[in-house]
Parts: sequence; C-alpha cells; structure tokens
Amino acid sequence: MSSVVVVEEETQCGSMLFEQEELQEMSGVNVGGGYVEVMCGCTSHRYGDAVARLRVFPNGDLEITCECTPGCDEGCVVKLKPLAFLHLNQQNKLTPAAFEKHSGRETARKWKNNVWVIIGGEKVPLSKTVLLKYYDEASKKLNRSNKSQGTKVFHRDEFVGCIECGKERRFRLRSRDECRLHHNAMADPNWKCSDFPYDKITCEAEEERGSRKVYKGCTRSPTCKGCTSCVCFGCELCRFSDCSCQTCVDFTSNVKAA
Repeated sequence: MSSVVVVEEETQCGSMLFEQEELQEMSGVNVGGGYVEVMCGCTSHRYGDAVARLRVFPNGDLEITCECTPGCDEGCVVKLKPLAFLHLNQQNKLTPAAFEKHSGRETARKWKNNVWVIIGGEKVPLSKTVLLKYYDEASKKLNRSNKSQGTKVFHRDEFVGCIECGKERRFRLRSRDECRLHHNAMADPNWKCSDFPYDKITCEAEEERGSRKVYKGCTRSPTCKGCTSCVCFGCELCRFSDCSCQTCVDFTSNVKAA
C-alpha cells in the first residue's frame, strides 16, 4: 500500500469522527491522520490565556500541544489516555490537568470545564462540546467492564513527602485521575510541596496531624494500616499503558498476555 493511500485513509478516518456541522464553527479545525485537531486554551485571571492545539482520537485519547509562548519550557505535548491524568512522563508529555496547571489557572482540577475551545467566536468549555464524546465512551466502557467482572476496586489515601521540607501531603485515590496524580508524584524524585496538584501550597503550609493521618478511607476500618480491602497491587485504575515505569510496563504486559 502506497504512502499516499495510507494518508488518504487516515484523513478519511479523522473526518468520520464528527459530523461537519458539529465542527463548522470551531476555530482552528484540522482533520488529520486518524484525529481531529482544534484550537483550545485555558484562562488564568492573572496571566491571561494559554493557547494550545487539541487532538481528539477515536480510541478516546486526547492530545494537547501547548503554544502558550514561543519556546515554552513545558514542551509540550499534553496527552490524555482514556481516564488518565497529570504530569510529565518519559517523553516529556503532560496531560490536560497539567496544561490547566501550567496555564496558571486559579481553580485547577476541573480541566473539562477550564479548558476551552472557540465556537462562533466564544470560549466554550470542553464539557459542553462534542469533543469529549470518545473519551467519555472509553471511560464508560472501562467502567462497564469492571462491573461485568464483579470488580470493585478501592484505593485508600496515600501520602507523598516533600524533598525540601519532608512534610507529607495527602493524595486521594478514588478515581483513575487521582491515581495518576499520585502515581506521577511518587515517580518524581524531586517532588515538593509546590507541586501539590490540588492546592497551591508551599513548605510553610502545615502538615496534617498524626492523629488525622491514620484515617485513610478504608471501608473496612477507618484506621486500617493496610488490608486486602484498601491496598491494591495493580489494576486498570492505578496502572497506565502510557507510563514507562517497570510496574506499569509489567502490568500492561500481563494484561495483554491474559
């Protein structure tokens, strides 16, 4: 098959993702090899608009390339697998939550509402567009798969220590998004309080009291130190196919081999 035919087929695949009328008023639409690309951005009241390019793929992947400033240090290809989330991985890729934080958005953690596209000259949150259709479908498919297998995965809260002050910060692990935040923080040997994804804090912020830390959310016992009900050794919620750490690589390989 010639390269020309391959390109034509990929372009056709991209053009089939959405109806023409669904995209006709969006700014910067580009139909490419198996994806649709549009202009997007995120607004900070302090720093203004950070502009980027969003690509939507049929398997639910979202990929954002940051164009906030020439030579942006963040890289940045901001990539989101279905139900995946934040930070840098081995290819210097980020995710929409990281793009949201990178833009300086004051109320982070809600990328679906804070990242926008231009439709008819107006900024419209991703959550109110058709662009999340495949992402949402992939999320629902995964949830249905877990339910059909009788799987009810629960992860207790975990703590990550700051390399500078040694204080530990709590991470909730109730969703795949939250698991990814914790996963990336644990993988960063230079993680510090200012990297905390939920609030903008410094090392000056008080650490949780020891009497409070013992409560990690186990459904069996509030002060559980770790049991089969709240400690997970690997599942689709907390392992990521786009991560190169050995734990995720081994899990992905075992799933494919099963």
